[in-house]
Amino acid sequence: MIYRSFDELIDKVKNYPSMKRMVIAAAGEEHTLEAALHARKEGIARPILVGDKEVILGILKKLGEEVPEEDIYPATDNKEAAEFSVSLIREGKADFLMKGYLDTAVLLKAVVDKEKGLGKGGVMSHFSMFDVPSYHKILVPVDGGMVAYPTLEQKKSIIENTVETLRSMGYDCPKVGVLTCVEKVNPKMPETVEAAELARMNREGEIKNCIIEGPISYDCAIDAEIANLKNYESQIAGDVDVLVAPNIHAGNIMGKMLTCTCKAKMAGFVVGAKCPIVLTSRGSSAEEKFLSIAVSAAVD
Repeated sequence: MIYRSFDELIDKVKNYPSMKRMVIAAAGEEHTLEAALHARKEGIARPILVGDKEVILGILKKLGEEVPEEDIYPATDNKEAAEFSVSLIREGKADFLMKGYLDTAVLLKAVVDKEKGLGKGGVMSHFSMFDVPSYHKILVPVDGGMVAYPTLEQKKSIIENTVETLRSMGYDCPKVGVLTCVEKVNPKMPETVEAAELARMNREGEIKNCIIEGPISYDCAIDAEIANLKNYESQIAGDVDVLVAPNIHAGNIMGKMLTCTCKAKMAGFVVGAKCPIVLTSRGSSAEEKFLSIAVSAAVD
């Protein structure tokens, strides 16, 4: 299966037999609480709030909302909020984690702690989904948020994290394009060499449960007609699910072009840990945070 839009994905999550439990570290921020309460109202996730209790209660009062007393945990500072939120995941008291009003570094320090964190020993990467008005289904560009200059092995891990996440949402065999600016291997362009190597790994069964092509340009990946004009033989052109960027700059720029210029809606979280980690910017809208919650709740 695939998702053509966020609405389809949200409808599926709303029909789950029970709501996922989401713990928010440093939950005293209005947009974050708006998103969390929206998710609760839609039957998507039950919020568990950690942070400055007075601030949290003040925002809830302003919003005219309530959260059960047993679902609010006080923390003296952001470090304690992050560590306690991670501990709730480890103890099985919450299903996924969300960043509230604190620095990403503070939350990730608690997440990657070797003794008390949520790491699984591999690469953690950023997973993002975009509902693009001009494309016929959800697009998944990776990695524009975590791994700055991925090596070949890290790109392999990013693809595996992404494919595993999509399959947990119900995808059968995601179509993956490893992006470069050309469609042929050029030894002077190491990105093209690595793209071809990733495609080989897929053909030979080292990377499973997906179809990988590369090197492939963005236009060929998105538009089958352009691929035909360029004589690029492809199983994924015009129907790609995942777009693998060569580095964090390309991934970040691609995502911002989709949202700012193409008016796409975006959701994202970190994968490769013991649970999804919603890591939106403090400046993200309540809608983006809600969609990120919904997508995280779709991960089984």
